[in-house]
Amino acid sequence: MAALLRSARLLKYKPSCLLQITGTKSNGVSAGRLYSGVIGSRNLGVCPHQLFPSLGNAPRHLLPLTTSVVRSYAVATERKEEASAAVRSKQAQQFDWALSKLDSSVRRTGRITKTLLLRIFHDICRTGYPSGNQALLLLRSCGSLLPEVPPADRTELAHHIWEKLQELGAQYDVSHYNALLKVYLQNEFKFSPMDFLAKMEAVNTIPNRVTYQRLIAAYCQNGDIEGASTILGFMKSKDLPITEAVFNSLVTGHARAGDIESAKNILTVMRNAGIEPGPDTYVSLLNAYAQNGDMENVKATLEAAENADCSLMDRDLMQVIFTLAKAGHHQHTPEMIERMRHERGYIPDAMNLCLSLITHGQEDTAFHILKSFPTLQMDNVSPDSLNLGNFFLRHCVSMETSLEKIGQYCKELQEANLHTSPLIFVLSCALEAKKTGMSIELMKMLKDQKMPVRPHFFWPLLTAHVKDKNLTAVVEIVKAMQDLGVAPDVDTLSTYVLPAFPSSQEARQALKDAGVSLESEGFLSSEIRSLAVRDLAGLYTLLSDASLPTPELIAFRGSLIIGFRKSSDVESMAKITELLFQKESLYGENTKPAEAGAFFLYNLIENMPEKELQAQEDKLRKYFSQLRQQNITVSANIYRGIRNLLEAHHVPELIKDVLALVDPKMSNGLAQDAPRTSEGASRVLTLEKKLEELKSENKPVGQILKHILQVLSAEENLQRALELKQQNEEEMTLAAYAVLINLCCRHDNVEEALNLKREMSRMDSSVALDANKYIVLVKTLTKNGKVEEAVDILKEMKEKDVVLGDTHLTMLFHTLSSLAAKGGPDTIRRLQDTIFSLGLAKPTANLCSPLVTAYLDSNDLSGALDAAIECQQRYKHLPRIHDIIVGLVEKGDTEQLQKAMDFVSQERGEMTMLYDLFFAFLQTGRYREARKIIETPGLRARPGRLQWYAEKCISSNQMEALEQMVDITSKLFECDRDEMYHYVLRLCKDTNDWQKAEAMWTKMQEENVIPRERTLHLLANILKNNGQEVPFEVPQTWYEHSATAQKTKTTAPVSNSTDNDTDYNVKLLSLCKKGKTKEAYGMVKDMNKKGVSLGPASYDQLIRALLAEGAIEDAMVVKDIATSHIHSFKLSDIATNLLIITQSKKGQLEDALLSLKSMLQANHVPSKLAVTRLVQALGSHGDTDSIREVETIMKGLNTPLNLSSMVFINNTVLAHIKNCDLESAVEIMESVYNSDENSSQSMSFVFRKVLENGNDKAFDKLCATAERLANHFACYRPAADIFLLLLDTGKVEDAKFMLARCNAVAEQKDILVSYLSKKAQTPGQVGKIKTLMNLIPNFTEKKVLYPYLMKCHVMDKDLESAKALHEQMQKEGVEVDELSLKRLASLYRQAGETAPFTEPPESFKFYADKLKLSNSQTTEE
Repeated sequence: MAALLRSARLLKYKPSCLLQITGTKSNGVSAGRLYSGVIGSRNLGVCPHQLFPSLGNAPRHLLPLTTSVVRSYAVATERKEEASAAVRSKQAQQFDWALSKLDSSVRRTGRITKTLLLRIFHDICRTGYPSGNQALLLLRSCGSLLPEVPPADRTELAHHIWEKLQELGAQYDVSHYNALLKVYLQNEFKFSPMDFLAKMEAVNTIPNRVTYQRLIAAYCQNGDIEGASTILGFMKSKDLPITEAVFNSLVTGHARAGDIESAKNILTVMRNAGIEPGPDTYVSLLNAYAQNGDMENVKATLEAAENADCSLMDRDLMQVIFTLAKAGHHQHTPEMIERMRHERGYIPDAMNLCLSLITHGQEDTAFHILKSFPTLQMDNVSPDSLNLGNFFLRHCVSMETSLEKIGQYCKELQEANLHTSPLIFVLSCALEAKKTGMSIELMKMLKDQKMPVRPHFFWPLLTAHVKDKNLTAVVEIVKAMQDLGVAPDVDTLSTYVLPAFPSSQEARQALKDAGVSLESEGFLSSEIRSLAVRDLAGLYTLLSDASLPTPELIAFRGSLIIGFRKSSDVESMAKITELLFQKESLYGENTKPAEAGAFFLYNLIENMPEKELQAQEDKLRKYFSQLRQQNITVSANIYRGIRNLLEAHHVPELIKDVLALVDPKMSNGLAQDAPRTSEGASRVLTLEKKLEELKSENKPVGQILKHILQVLSAEENLQRALELKQQNEEEMTLAAYAVLINLCCRHDNVEEALNLKREMSRMDSSVALDANKYIVLVKTLTKNGKVEEAVDILKEMKEKDVVLGDTHLTMLFHTLSSLAAKGGPDTIRRLQDTIFSLGLAKPTANLCSPLVTAYLDSNDLSGALDAAIECQQRYKHLPRIHDIIVGLVEKGDTEQLQKAMDFVSQERGEMTMLYDLFFAFLQTGRYREARKIIETPGLRARPGRLQWYAEKCISSNQMEALEQMVDITSKLFECDRDEMYHYVLRLCKDTNDWQKAEAMWTKMQEENVIPRERTLHLLANILKNNGQEVPFEVPQTWYEHSATAQKTKTTAPVSNSTDNDTDYNVKLLSLCKKGKTKEAYGMVKDMNKKGVSLGPASYDQLIRALLAEGAIEDAMVVKDIATSHIHSFKLSDIATNLLIITQSKKGQLEDALLSLKSMLQANHVPSKLAVTRLVQALGSHGDTDSIREVETIMKGLNTPLNLSSMVFINNTVLAHIKNCDLESAVEIMESVYNSDENSSQSMSFVFRKVLENGNDKAFDKLCATAERLANHFACYRPAADIFLLLLDTGKVEDAKFMLARCNAVAEQKDILVSYLSKKAQTPGQVGKIKTLMNLIPNFTEKKVLYPYLMKCHVMDKDLESAKALHEQMQKEGVEVDELSLKRLASLYRQAGETAPFTEPPESFKFYADKLKLSNSQTTEE
């Protein structure tokens, strides 16, 4: 990279160095010639030997392609401008990025794309500070490195870049003018060299030798020898050396002037001047002869070059081919093609030649070269996998080559088995390029070849016209479909045709006038879909028309839900719903309209996001009221589903409106949902009458009694509930007690709650309340000072194994927090100790914080600090330390502050302490002290800590503190400045402070911060919402384009449509990270129904989350949604690997194998786990051929996965066993262990799988083989593996039998110790280790065995066994290693006891490494 950044002007050399010594020859391949640009350019620039003479004799294999970039991208002199160090640093970073991008493209393909170049150009322009290096890089890329762009367009692009960068302040020197000259020459642009010189002089830029050389080349390119002589005169007057490049140009000049003999004599002149003609000179002469089609002299020149020991490379011959083709001498190109040696790098060079030829209208020659590609002659390539020539066909489409030629090319490629479906590929390119006429003609060609033409082929053509409301174009395409015999399906009509028209009537009329048939069922379905979204009244009219066939609801349910959500026409909504409940033709057979209609109501609520549901509460209430008036009823199950959705979305007020729709016959048991009105009281009376009737009939009344108590609980009628309980003491059930206890707690009647709990325990002491009721009871008891009783309840929870989830932990936190002001620290500490010691919950910062809060609320900062220190020492959490430090700073208590800082520094490091102090100073307004903290030498940015404080400021609306933090951290090392300003802009958006946002934009420019797109979007949103002009160009992303297109498709506005698309992406990613994949999946489907796209990263993240849960069908639905919005969407490597794993687990092996192959074809490397799971699945299904195929593919990878060969061997054995071919399985097993390379490999995976599958016959066969290997061949690994497997699975007797038949297993110390080590990693394995000790008492030394046993006891938290082992080791005189002592000490500490020995001071890792080293030395001895 250093060579790329060196300026040509900084290269020091003498003119004499540029000349060869008389009589010598320039042998070998010049470095610069290995890459000098794309074929098709004239080699009239500086000869590479001039700049790098030392490389002239370098061996070819030592000159990588990177030297090419030295010639193509040598960077000019450093700009002499006074810019700040920050600006120069940012420019350097951007230049490195741009250089890396272009360099990577040149390395891989020998060319760059116009898209990449423009992207880099726009990025550089956006910064506003283009450097000279960046300008030089862009200019040099506008020549032959763009073979797909016509020369005139390349020159125009160079001029545009030149002018734009000059406007932005780029300083041009002679290197830039030279680069522009090079572009002119490569593009054969006609200009006046003298005028060019005059322009340079006008800006005081002095031409150098390279300038004059290229001006001579420009004259010679046009055959103007007189003009070239004028420039030569300038060079002589300035004593500039005449180099090989000048002579090469003169060869071209004389040839272009028609004087071929003079061109040939230039070589003699060169030799007389002491310069031996080099390869570039011979190429210039070859091009001169090729221009005239003089093949005799071409051959003679080639022989002369060979005799002169000038090695001409393939790319040199390609220049000659290009010249022959351009001059119209196509008949000679095959002869030159045969001379190709197919050197390394031939393919990319030949591809670039083809592209250049196509660009210049020489497609036939390009196709002839394509067919000569060596890749096509490989015998081991499957015909089904060949799709060669895609680049050729794509560029033919781009250059609008005649369809007759393209058709012929496709035919030849397919007949030669070089491409499986070339015509389909050409069509996809034409559709992608939006070439309507070409696409239609290609579809006709497909039709003529009896190939299917599908409706979705026309979607790309329709998309742009629908967006632009180009009705004529839409109708023409539909007519073309009809002419081709392709009937528009429902998706085509509803998504890509009808939305272009203002109304369905106009669409009907326009299509009818164009002769398009409207009688199809698809058109009716599409019309219904369209009406469902924008005109519910019209939809009702259409659905009510008995003369029209009605499609099933499933065909337009999604559109109808969108329409219901958007519309405010409640009356039409209710009428349509009534049709759904009554019209049988809307459903298939065996479907009851009432049930399906009720389920539609559930789907409607399910598809409404929380914010939308809350905003449309009044509309939905009117809607449900209308349904009730129309006597529409729903089942209790549907009601419960809707109720759960309303509760989850925090709209409980609508529940009673939905309850009113429940069929009275089905409403039994829904009493608890009844509204708390007089209706509830009347219901109680009814139930009490029912209770009396049952009692009079001596029937059980427990169930009805519970129902009455539930209704009274809902009515909060505690007094009546207690009276009813006293009247029916004997009939009380456990569930009734639970209801009453909860009601008493809500009314703070602690004595009654306790009495009821005791009565319930006396009835059945084994029954437990649910976790919610227990915690509510604890809260009530502690609130009323009954701490010991609360502790007893907590102990009961532990005894009865009550499990607490996240929700219950939150309730515990609120319970403890409520005691902060009332109960005091002692009460909280008592409850905390009980909760943690019983193991009801693990200590967290959240659960520890109420103790500190109690001290802070009483303004006892010293006590708060001590409590926090206590929590850190006991539970490794430091709750509310920020608030403590803030309080100490405000109070000015330096002694306690020092104590706090010392403790934080000791426990969490000095960096954490400094950040805590920094945030405290910010919080208290001591900004000067905060700045001093940040200026501490060596302090680095910690994004997580900075984000925490920024979020705290945003949530509490602390603009000043946040702004100060952003300002103070401006010079903090590795601080993401865009991220910092983004925090301030978020707060500006929350407070709607556009003036502050505008000021932040000015500061960002002053600081030279390059904002990310999300920051620009956020700032633009703030300014636009306040009617201010946006002072920059807002980058528009693909999903905004999609959203805009969707808005143009519909006439009715979507309610609550102001949500930012970015928020959807963030929300989706958040849901995926929280494991709420079902909710995320529902959100994506909802967004898709709206027609709004999400980011590719969001889609990919959700697909990964779904695949991780095994939901492959849902994942594929999301992929289809993503592809429908983003045609170039591809799964990431992680997602593809997960797909392979999931498909393998689901038994979809063909799909998994296909996914693997497609991944490899895209030059992506699969993960080791994905390949392993696929091979295992193939083994379990007995597919040996596919296993071999995967193994072959993996061996051919350039990037090895380090997969063990045993993965394929083990699963091949399992496959044979699956196929009942035990002989083959045994044969493989024997071959593995008879090989010296694999004798130590393990096949325990095979043995375990066979044993788990219960295949006794196969297992016996494998055991017999293992015994034979052990007893006859002294190969003990398989027998040892089977012995340990039997031991591990509890088959101790079988293990003994194996040991008796293969005694040598007991001597396999390494294998047995390895098993010991593995078992010690997980709890509950002590029994297996002791069984092994009993079977083989002395398989290893006690000093090796005992540390593993100690580790097992520690893993099991079995202090008593650990103590006993420690005592045993001391009695037996076995030295207790330090790692065991440290583990035992930690176990003592966890149990709250003091260890009777000194704990080793170093870390666990230190002693583990020490013990490992000791054991390895013992093994060697």
